[in-house]
Amino acid sequence: MRDDNQVNELIRETSPYLQQHAHNPVHWMPWGETALRRAREENKPILLSIGYSACHWCHVMAHESFDDEETAALMNRYFINIKVDREERPDIDKIYQTAQQLLTQRNGGWPLTMFLTPDDHVPFFGGTYFPPEPRYGMPGFKDLLTRVARFYEQEQDGIRQQNASMLEALRRLQGPAPAATASELTPAPLHEGVDQLAGIFDEHHGGFGGAPKFPHPTHLEVLLDYGAARGLGNAERARSALQMARFTLERMALGGLHDQIGGGFSRYSVDALWMIPHFEKMLYDNGPLLSLYAEAWKITGEPLFRRVADETAGWVMREMQSPEGGYYSSLDADSEGEEGRFYVWARDEVRASLDADEYEVFSRRFGLDREPNFEGHWHLHVFNSLEEVARETGHEPAAARDLIDRARGRLLCVRGQRVRPGRDEKILTSWNGLMIRGMASAALRFGNGDYLQSAERAMEFTHQILWQDGRLWATYKDGRAHLNAYLDDYALLLHALLRLLECRWSNRWLEFAVQLAEGLLRDFQDAESGGFFFTSHDHEPLIQKRKDFTDDALPSGNGIAALALIRLGHLIGEQRYLRAAEATLRAAWEPMNRLPHAFGALLLSLSEFADPPQQIILRGAEHGLEQWQRRVTPALNIRSRLFAIPDTAGRLPGLLAERRAGDGVVAWLCEGFQCRTPIHDVAELEAVLKAPEGG
Repeated sequence: MRDDNQVNELIRETSPYLQQHAHNPVHWMPWGETALRRAREENKPILLSIGYSACHWCHVMAHESFDDEETAALMNRYFINIKVDREERPDIDKIYQTAQQLLTQRNGGWPLTMFLTPDDHVPFFGGTYFPPEPRYGMPGFKDLLTRVARFYEQEQDGIRQQNASMLEALRRLQGPAPAATASELTPAPLHEGVDQLAGIFDEHHGGFGGAPKFPHPTHLEVLLDYGAARGLGNAERARSALQMARFTLERMALGGLHDQIGGGFSRYSVDALWMIPHFEKMLYDNGPLLSLYAEAWKITGEPLFRRVADETAGWVMREMQSPEGGYYSSLDADSEGEEGRFYVWARDEVRASLDADEYEVFSRRFGLDREPNFEGHWHLHVFNSLEEVARETGHEPAAARDLIDRARGRLLCVRGQRVRPGRDEKILTSWNGLMIRGMASAALRFGNGDYLQSAERAMEFTHQILWQDGRLWATYKDGRAHLNAYLDDYALLLHALLRLLECRWSNRWLEFAVQLAEGLLRDFQDAESGGFFFTSHDHEPLIQKRKDFTDDALPSGNGIAALALIRLGHLIGEQRYLRAAEATLRAAWEPMNRLPHAFGALLLSLSEFADPPQQIILRGAEHGLEQWQRRVTPALNIRSRLFAIPDTAGRLPGLLAERRAGDGVVAWLCEGFQCRTPIHDVAELEAVLKAPEGG
């Protein structure tokens, strides 16, 4: 029997994932000096287990092994057991994912299971999921524990040699690459990156590569931006880029990756058709996808894109925004112990929930007249176009659409009575930055005040709770904000603030943006080699200090930092921000040229560096500003930035101090460092914006 006096220490943590393991018989400890000191004092290797709340295989391994008394006894006897939420501690996760790949020559993933030496925390063995008994070509976890413990006792010299090699390999991976000179920063990687995406584009189903298929929002944003920039002179490439993005967004919207009843997107599709997803819903996917669909609607006017954006925003406000204002992190894939159970349907249940006309059109639209597509059930996926459904059922397309919308509303109510998937209610600064930007983008494109209010509430929460004494915290739950913020937190939040300022000017938000930019330069910048470290200069020492340029599940923090600094630098005329962004591009130049499509966020910053978009500053009384905005907004493309600053805004920094209101509204139109003379007539501004290449 478990001794309740030895309740493991995860019970005091804010992470729902860690709390899920607080009642395991394993003596788990959170990462920190207490656990690391105990490992040193007892000379026991560390068993480091990393996962997250919505991770299906994390739950499986917990049930099979960590809840098992016999397995827990072995873990407690031989190891100091440390549990990490990779969403709260991406610094630790990034290091040990890389180490796992170096050790095993296999891709990483979650749960991540690593065995570290106690004095230097270097991994000497590791893997991901291990079954309780030998299967899938993997050893059983209990047998593995005894073998690793024996290996640690008997092979100290070999482990030390291997650890030295591991540290050297990690050091080499982060070694500075030759930096490019300013004159070498050409658009070439942009063109090559678009060509590389075209080479892996799925012409039949959209997206990139085969199964499992991820949305890759940053890839799609690069394509939309490249198209809006007219391919930087290559019109044919620009058309191809837009077509790839548009087709992918359409196929994802119609597929099972998109929740056809409640809105929002799952993590990825297990097939190439976007039909059956891995059902977890992550905030960090849905924020960028919301932005993309709003921007794609601006470019194309496609009603499907607006509908999907509206549904995603509705889901976020309904299910993912806390009463305090911040956005929650994720929804599990599982409910009642089964993946996808909350989302799939039995045909009879749907028929019983709808009237005859609704069922007739709904069943044809979503394939209920076909064989089941998910373990004897139906996961909704658009099989027939609205026009086909209308023709087959004898309805006008508009009437068919009304019936389908009515059916979806009824089924959302039915689904709402089911046992819901678990929700990870911690609030992460970086992920909130992504969703604030998504909601603000939808507000900007659609003129929706509810979306803007949601975004501003989340930013208000972040500013009041997660910004303390001039520093950001990374995470919040249950009244407690903690953990030093990372590069992604600063960069993504700054990026979101700039979009909020486009929606509605606030001197307060501009001041916050400047404070974040100063924090980036002060606490993260590599002043010698360029770019930004993932952790601040005063962060706890780890076995590797990372400076990452490629995108992963999130866009690269270096790429977004460079992009946001370029935009803020041009807005207020701060050369230090522009120089830091340029130095980041130069630091990443060599690897970015080798495989440019892996550097999506940096490609976006390179695009703005090479071809600065239009920036329009309007000054005047609020009523006049609104009239000008309504007139000129249709002439803007997605790269244009318009800031309407009322004459009551008061003191402004830098260049903005020179943009003074006069009689009526005054417009300043700039592209990079080139600005026109002030424009005092809205018709003239319209004409300039509608002219080819902005006149």
